[in-house]
Amino acid sequence: MDGNAAPSRTAALRQLSQAAHRGHDLRLEQITHRFGDGIAVNGVDLHVTGGELVALLGPSGCGKSTLLRIIAGFISQTAGRVLFDGALVDHLKANRRGVGIVFQNYALFPHMTVAENVAYGLQAHHWPKERIAPRVAEMLDLVHMNAFAERRPSQLSGGQQQRIALARCLAIDPKILLLDEPFGALDKNLRLDMQIEVKRLQRIAGITTLLVTHDQEEALSMADRIAVMNKGRIEQVAAPTAIYDQPASLFVNQFVGTTNVFAGEVIEISAHYVRVRLDGGAVITALPGSAFSVGARIIVTIRPHHLRLAPSTGSDGMPGVVKTVLPLGPEVVYDVETAGGRGVKVVVARDADLAPVEIGQSVHLVPLALHSFRIFAA
Repeated sequence: MDGNAAPSRTAALRQLSQAAHRGHDLRLEQITHRFGDGIAVNGVDLHVTGGELVALLGPSGCGKSTLLRIIAGFISQTAGRVLFDGALVDHLKANRRGVGIVFQNYALFPHMTVAENVAYGLQAHHWPKERIAPRVAEMLDLVHMNAFAERRPSQLSGGQQQRIALARCLAIDPKILLLDEPFGALDKNLRLDMQIEVKRLQRIAGITTLLVTHDQEEALSMADRIAVMNKGRIEQVAAPTAIYDQPASLFVNQFVGTTNVFAGEVIEISAHYVRVRLDGGAVITALPGSAFSVGARIIVTIRPHHLRLAPSTGSDGMPGVVKTVLPLGPEVVYDVETAGGRGVKVVVARDADLAPVEIGQSVHLVPLALHSFRIFAA
């Protein structure tokens, strides 16, 4: 690193950190968008506070990228309002909204050098010429790419190109940062590195950020809150731990993380617990949730990490036979066949001092706690 690198990075970090005190508020009110007879986004309300990173998580076609393009001003919604800091921006074109966007394909200009790519946004925003070169140098140093200033995008790896796309975005000091599947083209290890880097820079800058992804791990690890979308609607908005531990719907429960799903019938209700007979015949006890009546058909779910294997049977729980054992580093995944042929996944921490349960062994599936089960209406 040359002698000027540290001061340059310090200046860039100082300027970005000052932005933390002016993080901009984003509010979506009843956003609806139609494509012909279809509805891509349906009555979406969302409030993202200044400096917050919110992930829009959902399967392909659920409307999350359409929502991002509405915020950016690339398309106009059929109904609803977009507000920055309480002011309507629906009448503003994309280049006047103060939005920075990073795409999965980077969208770098192949005929320009790295430095020229970063400078392009500044020129488009009519920065004074004398300020552009120092700003480009600051941004490249911030993302550790100052040594590549004269290279073309084709001479860079995917991760390096993503850094340049991010530097170009941050250079204009955007009000809102939009990330559209930004790590989808990267391999797993590089994707993790870039997630850490983007989270670091976003925190320093205090930029209000909306991340679109279908990768649940990405959303869980990066976001302050997650908005889970399904068929154009938001099903739940909450902190990552609440989305995982307290899903508001069966869709959220199944989409975020891995879960085992059973059908059953309520056979007993008290103030302290609910007893359910699963379709395979096993009886389980869970904490009461929604108001169910005896005889109601319900869906019961439980995470693989919330089950343990017991060698003996009991009055409650699910007897089964181990069919597959998958050692995965610090954990072991068991596939257990229960009554009726249903497969249940169980994940336990690997204990080097204990032999794993063997294939063909009869076991008893026991929840770690009564609140491990989630119950939904069938």
